[in-house]
Amino acid sequence: MRLRVLGCSGGIGAGLKTTSTLIDDDLLIDAGTGVGDLSLDQLARIRHVFLTHSHIDHIASLPLMLDSVYDQLVENPLMVHARHETIDALRKHLFNDVLWPDFTRIPTPENPVIQFSPLEPGESVQVGDRTLLSVDVKHSVPAVGYVLQTTDRTVGFSGDTTTNKTLWPVLNACQRVDVLVIEVSFPNSLEELATAVGHYCPKTLAEDLERLEHQPDIWLTAMKPGEEHRIYKELFDAVPDRRVRWLTSGDYFEL
Repeated sequence: MRLRVLGCSGGIGAGLKTTSTLIDDDLLIDAGTGVGDLSLDQLARIRHVFLTHSHIDHIASLPLMLDSVYDQLVENPLMVHARHETIDALRKHLFNDVLWPDFTRIPTPENPVIQFSPLEPGESVQVGDRTLLSVDVKHSVPAVGYVLQTTDRTVGFSGDTTTNKTLWPVLNACQRVDVLVIEVSFPNSLEELATAVGHYCPKTLAEDLERLEHQPDIWLTAMKPGEEHRIYKELFDAVPDRRVRWLTSGDYFEL
């Protein structure tokens, strides 16, 4: 299983792109601005997108992607998996012929280039030799994380979340967890703001990591631009027994 970090920042700026991870060459977890680094041929090979929630930093590239590789999708539509609240938000606020053409009805309502597949918390879907389990998490809008499993590897994705009691039992129930990709968006000085808007800071993430029985590599994502060094040091100091890595756009891993 190959993982390419297309975007992992909480915002944009020189070299910063928002959340998206390419799995092998056909599956995206979230579709933030980092998707724009893919070539047209690479975009056309993507068959599935798994969205954690509806916020724009996680879906910004989805409408543009449909436009860029439209011809290749006419007979082979892109499948987008998400909880029903996320799908409803995309239909109402994005694919509405106001902000963007309604590609759920183009070229025809019977044969659109994008198809939505509701995936509720606790449900899973098989894509080739990979299984993705949707896990409820706590954010400012309905959101999920994902547990991605192959026969011998398990990777967890928190999506955007704050302190929760739902992600950790699911991870602990896995035989192994090799990697946990988890957000930590604000420094401790902004803990009150982080909690109010549904994000971790190092203090609250460290407290929740005490619930995790496995010892995976922990990959940090969605850090506030300009605060990365402070956030990383605060978490590193809080969990010295954990293997913590600061992700950057363009990172590539083979598991």
